[in-house]
Formats: sequence, structure tokens, C-alpha cells
Amino acid sequence: MNYIEYDFKVQPLQPGVEILIAELGAAGFESFVETEDGVTAYIQKEEWEESILEEVQLFSSEEFTISYEVKEIEQVNWNSEWEKNFEAIEVDGICRVRAPFHPKTEAKYDILIEPKMSFGTGHHETTHMMLQYLLQDSFTQKKVLDMGCGTAVLGILAEMRGALSVDAIDIDTWCVENSEENVVRNNCSNIAVKLGDASILPKQAYDVVIANINRNILLEDMPIYKASMNSSEATLYVSGFYKEDLPLLKESCNKQGLQFVDFKEKNNWVAAKFVL
Repeated sequence: MNYIEYDFKVQPLQPGVEILIAELGAAGFESFVETEDGVTAYIQKEEWEESILEEVQLFSSEEFTISYEVKEIEQVNWNSEWEKNFEAIEVDGICRVRAPFHPKTEAKYDILIEPKMSFGTGHHETTHMMLQYLLQDSFTQKKVLDMGCGTAVLGILAEMRGALSVDAIDIDTWCVENSEENVVRNNCSNIAVKLGDASILPKQAYDVVIANINRNILLEDMPIYKASMNSSEATLYVSGFYKEDLPLLKESCNKQGLQFVDFKEKNNWVAAKFVL
């Protein structure tokens, strides 16, 4: 499967990149990697057409300057790049996220992830902070939703931390395939990987909802997340937005009866915890 890669340079960087990612996602782009001067976006070649950017309104805004380069890449080349650049990470001294080509260590939670093109290896600030949340809270015998699962790294850690069951859901077929492979790699037996969006969520099914996506989708789907949570002190962890967006997330959660607990911040990215 080949992909079309767009390397965007954006000025000013923020909130330009955040707006651009949201609009590109609506246009059909699947994966994004933020860079020092913009964002690199990917779309399957079979889903791509030359007019793909015509409906991206940010290009017509006088507030931002955007340039880009386009090229086609092959899956094998992408994986090769990951092997050259992907380094194992450690979280709070007890969790290690590594690729198959990294040596095994004695970390309490040793998570094996084949990155491919999926978002969520632990390197991005949002995933790293969500891993921290999962390490500090109890998941014993809890039913968990990993929404926008990417590589399923969060769902995998939730099972390692004692979760009774995990539904790992993503709209990207590549992420679903990658997640299924990573579930097997980590010998997980209680994770069900599913293709879909928030519309497929069952009602009152989860003790814990993990949603590491982006601000716009979080705000849009918050009522569905709330409806999927059971009434016995369920917990919601959200990330994928900036610190200046936290008041919007608080307001949205409060409207659903969710109470703010605390938040983590890293390089202006935020992860937050709410409870029923």
C-alpha cells in the first residue's frame, strides 16, 4: 500500500498546525506527524486526488502562510525510516515502549510496538502523558475504552495494569491492522480492536474512557463518551489539545456531568482527567 506524503510548512505555527490537521482530517488524510515548522500528513494513494486540498479553507486565510511539498512513499520505505529514527522510550522509570529491533529490558511494563504509520508510540507528548496517567491509576477489573487507539499502546498498558477488557477503536484501517498486530506481540488476551468512530460505542459499558485524539473531535463526541460510561465513578482521560483549549474541554465535560480532577502539561500539550 503506497501513501502520498505532504510536508507542510506553516506560519505562524500555532494555531495554524492544529487547524490544518483538523481540516486535512476532514479531507481524508489519515496520519500526521508534527514537525519543527509544520506538519507532515499522509493519505492512501487510492484515496488521493489532485483536488484534495481545494476544500482546505486555511489556504485562503490571510492570517497564515502555508507551503508544501508532495511525494509518494511506499510502506516498506516508511518502516525503514522508523527503524532508523525510532528510539525506545521510558515512562516514569517503570514503563518502556520499544520496537522489535530494540533489546528487551527488565522494565515492569515492557511494551512492544511496531510503529508503522500509526500514531501513538509514546514519543508524542500526548501519548506520553496518557501513559503516565495509566501508570498512576488503578485499572484492576475495569472495562476500558481506548478511543482513537493508534497503535493500541494505551490499551495494551491498561490490560497490563489489570483491565478486565479493552475495546481499542480507530477510524483508520491502518491503525486497526497495526493495533491487532501489537496486541498479539504483547500477548494480550482481553483487547478487542474495532474499526469505527464514536457512533459504534455501546451505552453504559465502560469504567474508563481514554480518548487521545484532537480538540474538535473530543468536543464533538463528548456526549457519546459520557453515554458510554457506566454510572459507578467512571473516569475519562482526554488528550490531543493545547493548554489554551483546556477551558473548552472543561466546559464540555461539565455539561455532561463530568468533574475535572487535574491535568498534565508537556510542551504546551495537555492531558486531563475527569470523573463522573
